[in-house]
Amino acid sequence: MHTIWEINILGGVFMLYGFYFDPTYILIIIGMVICMAASAHVNSTFKKYSRYRSNSGLTGAQAAAKILESQGIYDVQIRHVSGDLTDNYNPSNKVLSLSDATYNSTSVAAIGVAAHECGHAMQHQKGYTPIAVRNALVPFANWGARLSWLLIIAGLIFFGQGTGQTIINIGIFAFSLAVIFQIVTLPVEFNASGRAIKVLESTGIFGSQELKYTRKVLGAAALTYVAAAASSILQLLRLIILFGGRRDNRDKSISQGKNKV
Repeated sequence: MHTIWEINILGGVFMLYGFYFDPTYILIIIGMVICMAASAHVNSTFKKYSRYRSNSGLTGAQAAAKILESQGIYDVQIRHVSGDLTDNYNPSNKVLSLSDATYNSTSVAAIGVAAHECGHAMQHQKGYTPIAVRNALVPFANWGARLSWLLIIAGLIFFGQGTGQTIINIGIFAFSLAVIFQIVTLPVEFNASGRAIKVLESTGIFGSQELKYTRKVLGAAALTYVAAAASSILQLLRLIILFGGRRDNRDKSISQGKNKV
């Protein structure tokens, strides 16, 4: 299960801003703990249910092929990629990539993950609206995550010259695009898991006990997306607390001048 976004850029921003601990660092720490706990949970759950061999005897790749065929999807390529839990589906080239831990494995966990990725292919075929929205957000979220801290630093440099706060606000807005992407990702991932469970049952690949195990594997994986979204929201909140309410010195001077007049 591939968590595409875990945005942790703010620590670097505020190291540049000041070499000191401020109370808002607790938000970063909370986000890190949440992500680490979710990652540990999905790894331990996958490892646990990797010990259970599927009664069907199918590998992850074979199960994926059977699922796609059952849904009338014949234009998706299944390929092997290196790594563990780096599984993903790319709608732009219709390639479903299964990792070392999934592709040739006959375990319940591996087939569950493969079915989840097939769920994304099914979403794409059916024109599932949230996945279309998420795909449209990808370039904006990418640029937002990359440019936000640069804009904030530039805003700090030019603060007091009338444009600093505006640049900072643009940086905060850029980062919010990445946060929106994380939030939109949640229904997409939950829906893909729901489709996976249904198709594993309808195709007869899994029995009732295997479906129970699969729900636990996919439930643990879903928590990583929830954790990533929560962490991003906390980081955005920290940005707003630190920089959102500032007023540029030049703006203050202009305001004071008007009051005197």
